[in-house]
Amino acid sequence: AAVCIAISSAAAATSVNTTDFVGCLALHLPPGIVYTQSSESYSSVLEFSIKNLRFVTPATPTPLVIVKATHATHVRVAVRCGAAHGVRVRPRSGGHDYEGLSYRSLDAARSFAVVDLAALRAIRVDVRSRSAWVESGATLGELYYGIANKSARLGFPAGVGPTVGVGGHLSGGGFGLMLRKHGLAADHVVDAIMVDAKGRLLDRAAMGEDHFWAIRGGGGGSFGIVVSWKLLLVRVPATVTVFTVHRPRNQSASDLLTKWQHVAPALPRDIILRVVVQNQDAQFESLYLGRCAGVVATMTKMFPELGVTRRDCIEMSWIESVLYFAFYGTGKPKELLLDRGTKPDRYFKGKSDFVHEPIPRDVWESTWSWFLEDGAGLLILDPFGGRMGRVASSATPFPHRHALYNLQYYGFWWDNTTEASEQHMSWVRGVHREMEPYVSKSPRGAYVNYKDLDLGVNEYGGDGGGTSYETARVWGEAYFKDNFERLAAVKAKVDPSDFFRNEQSIPPLGLPGGLKS
Repeated sequence: AAVCIAISSAAAATSVNTTDFVGCLALHLPPGIVYTQSSESYSSVLEFSIKNLRFVTPATPTPLVIVKATHATHVRVAVRCGAAHGVRVRPRSGGHDYEGLSYRSLDAARSFAVVDLAALRAIRVDVRSRSAWVESGATLGELYYGIANKSARLGFPAGVGPTVGVGGHLSGGGFGLMLRKHGLAADHVVDAIMVDAKGRLLDRAAMGEDHFWAIRGGGGGSFGIVVSWKLLLVRVPATVTVFTVHRPRNQSASDLLTKWQHVAPALPRDIILRVVVQNQDAQFESLYLGRCAGVVATMTKMFPELGVTRRDCIEMSWIESVLYFAFYGTGKPKELLLDRGTKPDRYFKGKSDFVHEPIPRDVWESTWSWFLEDGAGLLILDPFGGRMGRVASSATPFPHRHALYNLQYYGFWWDNTTEASEQHMSWVRGVHREMEPYVSKSPRGAYVNYKDLDLGVNEYGGDGGGTSYETARVWGEAYFKDNFERLAAVKAKVDPSDFFRNEQSIPPLGLPGGLKS
């Protein structure tokens, strides 16, 4: 249904009327989907998708209103009401934002609303065209389950975590265990339906190619709210092979990590060999799109030092491999992929790097002494190469395709004391600092889906004015390198008033006329 709400850009920029905003929502939305801070269910709705206890505190600035959208029209209404009454809107799909920017603010003085997309989770798989329409609130687990229910020979190259929301994952590029064969998840987006800053519902043709380019890796919360995505699925073999082998520090783990940097990005595209380093152990995890004999032969030839044998391998279907890596084991029912999780059970902080030159052995040897005694810290190494290296850095906003690998630093803890928080946050930041000489430079890169406010934040004046492009470059070029300027130019074209805004949203670039259509 058409929704007629007068929109004034000037009002949105200079005047905030929260009472009228709530009244606007009440007038145009059905009962039961708008939750104000006085609503009985507000806290449970807010915390339903929060994954990090760091942001479940009385001091955390929370949204004025949560709109639990069940239809694209509800998203349009929220945007139009927000623009009319000066309340900015943030979308939330799965709630995995590492800094919680989809549901919290750093500034308690500025009211904002959240459009929660969790109920927009329909998945329509068309086996004949090998495609699927997926709503942003669906999780990766629900997407994988939906594909597997239609075909055992189709899959999708997205992340390992089954509770990650499709909307946020695709918005940042998204990669998983088939990235060396098929590239980023966002590379397989061929259409999308989104609500823009004017509250219009646009598909790819209506939004234009620049806008479509930006939403496939430019980060969520800057260019509008994507409500659904059309994905091209990929063929998977009837049988895939997985293995996990542990090599502790005293069994040549430093030597293996050093060699891994040369081998993993050069392996055939059908193989990924990632590493999780924790405490005094390096865990080598592999997915091979084929049978055991093939991966053992390749590993024997290219990485004999790792010592992989047939006994290490498990053959299974692709969907069983999804469960294997999501839940670390075999024999799990695929219905586990439908579990969206419970309330957050841990605190965590993540940071990231991209490595272009192998890190020397002595550095890997020294990392063992950095780990905390409780083992509550990880280094995760995801190799690129293969398909990734054959795509131009400007093809989508994700610019890091030609790195050897992505390095994620991940610290987690359960104790809610200030001491525990400071200890683990310092660990993550300290390891990141120690690695500075050995990772990408000018700028030092980072992955936007591992959001990190340590890189810098937008600065907004007391009058609610926008942040400067120069201020945002500090973090923006870390995520997007040379693509940041194009993203800012697209922003100036599609959202010049900066309605979709957060602490690390793309600011509008002051270019006359923006980009050509």
